[in-house]
Amino acid sequence: MQRPRRRDVLRLTAVAGTAGVLTLDTVTFARAAEARNGDETRTITGHLPTGSPDFVHLPVEVGEGVREIAVSYRYDRPTVPAGTQGNACDIGIFDERGTELGGRGFRGWSGGARSEFSISAERATPGYLPGPVRPGRWHVVLGPYTVAPQGMDYEVTVTLRRGPAGQTPEPVFPPERAGGRGRAWYRGDCHLHTVHSDGQRTPAEVAAAARAAGLDFITTTEHNTSSGHRAWEGLWGDHPDGELLILTGEEVTTRNGHVLALGIDPGVFIDWRYRARDGVFGRFADRIRRAGGLVVPAHPHGTCVGCNWKFGFQEADAVEVWNGAYGPDDEASVAGWDNTLVAAVRGRRGWIPAMGNSDAHREPQPVGSPQTVVLADELSRRAILAGLRAGRSWIAESSAIGLTFRALDGRGRHAGIGERLRVDAGAEVTVRLEVTGGPPNGPVRFITDQGQLYATALPATGSGTVEWRTTARYAAYVRAEVRHAADGPIPGLPGPMAAMTNPVFLGEE
Repeated sequence: MQRPRRRDVLRLTAVAGTAGVLTLDTVTFARAAEARNGDETRTITGHLPTGSPDFVHLPVEVGEGVREIAVSYRYDRPTVPAGTQGNACDIGIFDERGTELGGRGFRGWSGGARSEFSISAERATPGYLPGPVRPGRWHVVLGPYTVAPQGMDYEVTVTLRRGPAGQTPEPVFPPERAGGRGRAWYRGDCHLHTVHSDGQRTPAEVAAAARAAGLDFITTTEHNTSSGHRAWEGLWGDHPDGELLILTGEEVTTRNGHVLALGIDPGVFIDWRYRARDGVFGRFADRIRRAGGLVVPAHPHGTCVGCNWKFGFQEADAVEVWNGAYGPDDEASVAGWDNTLVAAVRGRRGWIPAMGNSDAHREPQPVGSPQTVVLADELSRRAILAGLRAGRSWIAESSAIGLTFRALDGRGRHAGIGERLRVDAGAEVTVRLEVTGGPPNGPVRFITDQGQLYATALPATGSGTVEWRTTARYAAYVRAEVRHAADGPIPGLPGPMAAMTNPVFLGEE
């Protein structure tokens, strides 16, 4: 049994700002010349108390001639009192290039989705990156996400398999452009998981579900790994239902909230090993943008442990206000986002567009519910991200809903979603919403910087046109919501969202 030493509790500087890391004794193996057979295994056990550091490093000395490293682990799950968190422990690995925050040593992370993994030049378990097992000091990394009052007993088994190294296949990444409809509204789901993190669908199953949902594009966003970027070969084109644009991304899953690195360059990895108090998030937001992507806080009012967004929205390019089946946490996210629009109107900063995604992991969670509908010049990575960044988008619960929303003045000028209609403060403006495929008799709300200023309902067909007249003095912006009928126990709360738009701004800036 290998126990942590008192001197191994270090200040985590290079790895995670001011957080802590616990480094265990190094695991050593016989030299290749001394090994009796091709495989050698070591098992390490230990105990972590409540309040342990976020990460536990297990150094492993890898010698010459190793073709594969295999790791398995387990930990106890004792009964805990109601309302108390039990044990949950993630796992991943860094190679001989080190564990530096944002460094090159990352070789994979499976969180708590797997109890074992392996890496060789030819292949790797989903969540991990294939490549040579070079000699040097590797680090198995445990992430004790929550620890029971009794503490956590763990066991890690490491096996080195010797033999010829083999060849690493060249990764095939999705193309950056697909056959589209020119300048048009394109439907997409930018928060999806497969077997490359904690999802249960394969990439092929996700692609099929996306096409069935009427989507034009998707983004692969596995938790804390880039391994899924290379898993979509043959799934994007030459299909009876049309081409599918597949963007590469990551759900950066920190202890203080999750953020989508949306549309980053294929193969890029964004580190997650920090908290809001460490003051380093801006560095990784810059990394996302340098890789061509958008910074999108995900489910900012989510109720799972670590899901609440604690980093603020100064770095956000957009925000996911609707995640999966619409619920109270989404209602809070929409309200919080709307407050940022008011601040933008007052000139404090540019506004942050809203988007919605399914965050689908497995059946029966539907891909494409909700989906973000983006006005783009073409179906390409560049054009889709430009449309999302500009807020030329709206959110629907499914592709059955169609919507147009714009503001017009008396001189024939008009502005659409994400745009500004420049009119005098007192000039009359007509705001027009056209809906098809909405909920029968579904409530419609027009929200402004003063809150809701107009409400009506769709016809029983779920399709119709709604108009409202206002001025820029009365409403600095207008956005539209289409709801289902209220069905909750609290009077006055609106029903679940069916569709919502980003705002149209009114007046001179």
